Amino acid sequence: MTFPDITPDLKAAMPELRGRLLANQSLAELTWFRVGGPAQMLFTPADEDDLAYFLGNLPQQLPVYVVGVGSNLIVRDGGMPGVVIRLSPRAFGDTTTEGDIVSAGAAALDKRVAETAASADIGGLEFLFGIPGTIGGALRMNAGANGSETKDVLVEAIGIGRDGTQHVFTNADMKFVYRNSGVDPTIIFTSARFRGQIAAPEAIRARMQEVQTHRETAQPIREKTGGSTFKNPEGTSAWKEIDKAGCRGLMIGGAQMSPMHCNFMINTGTATGYDLEYLGETVRARVLENSGIRLQWEIKRLGNFRPGHAVQEFLGQLL
Repeated sequence: MTFPDITPDLKAAMPELRGRLLANQSLAELTWFRVGGPAQMLFTPADEDDLAYFLGNLPQQLPVYVVGVGSNLIVRDGGMPGVVIRLSPRAFGDTTTEGDIVSAGAAALDKRVAETAASADIGGLEFLFGIPGTIGGALRMNAGANGSETKDVLVEAIGIGRDGTQHVFTNADMKFVYRNSGVDPTIIFTSARFRGQIAAPEAIRARMQEVQTHRETAQPIREKTGGSTFKNPEGTSAWKEIDKAGCRGLMIGGAQMSPMHCNFMINTGTATGYDLEYLGETVRARVLENSGIRLQWEIKRLGNFRPGHAVQEFLGQLL
């Protein structure tokens, strides 16, 4: 499917734009699941000033979305109307250290930030080594692993608003909660500063190895996956409830709940966005029926359903 090409109008309205605009650009290859339709417009800004200029001149009625490396994202098969913004590692991926502070662009991989910290003998950020996303996503979702979360180390974050203005957020301003933040969802984070603790390099490396070993032995990291599918409910683990509901290894089309870790959804090779989301809602419905727990998605689902292939929450049952 394709959307109307809005490239000429945007270029005419923004003669000083330096970034790249691509109409009807496929998003499947930009996500770990490798599924989904196109973006009506994909914009890759040249730098923070270019992003601010773009947002400040973009018609307010156009929806705007941001994607990083797509490690926890299902793009629906009908594609995404409006503008999808992708921050490139070249422009937004720098990582530096000063004392016990690590600075990183929003497109920097979490793993790279952990490595940068370790190289400067800064501990406390090892948990980022096990998170397969970018700093922008970590800020938005309060990403965490192995007992630590983004909120534990963040000093401040910088973002651009929908009107093109820059905002600085302290840790308190972020209003972090479990796997989310309270910042206006239209803010696009561009960079952040984190504080760790100077520590022995061998201790930092040992902790990073623990994180990596846990991932390799407990998670299907070599599959087309999106990390944890559902948030852990209070007092239990999502995988335990999924397992008790008989959904370990459950398949719909080419989508499967991993036999290795049943809170991980995988594309076995032929899955569509519809298969993945239908599988997720099937699991939610069965867990609700089995234990009365309403699992909440941790993976983001964006875009339009393909006509005739909408997926209802809990499959429209047990609401």
